[in-house]
Amino acid sequence: MATTLRPGNTALGENPLLLDRQVCFALAVANRSVLRIYRRLLDPLGLTHPQYLVMLALWESEPMAVKAIGHVLQLDSATLSPLLKRLEANGLIERRRRGDDERNVDIVLTDAGRDLREQALAIPPAVVDALGVDWDDLLELHSALTKVNAAALRAEHKGSGGGD
Repeated sequence: MATTLRPGNTALGENPLLLDRQVCFALAVANRSVLRIYRRLLDPLGLTHPQYLVMLALWESEPMAVKAIGHVLQLDSATLSPLLKRLEANGLIERRRRGDDERNVDIVLTDAGRDLREQALAIPPAVVDALGVDWDDLLELHSALTKVNAAALRAEHKGSGGGD
């Protein structure tokens, strides 16, 4: 009989501090493993994984305010700014100040940034192929991780004294 991962579960004398029972460890190892695959696939496109995430957001909706990109990707300004500078230096995006409010900056794709989307279409199926995992399992994992991320954000918000 399989035991379930539950706080305080000591069935059969199980140690709740075993490394292989830790969600954080499983997530960290999975993160490193999957990002190695992405790194190999994105390198020919001249993108890092964080840059790819910015491009995905822009391919989905542009122009996009810098603040909106940070919100969607859950990145702070100190992390996002260097990514945007590098993408701009590589000729994939441009920053444009809004005419109605000079304090707000929109990010727009250049023609090269739009053209890169065609090459990037090969990335998701290549990742699935490299993982060798059933598509339904990946969808299930995505759903579970989305729930975990939402719960973690709620817990972080609650812990920081914020309320709904």
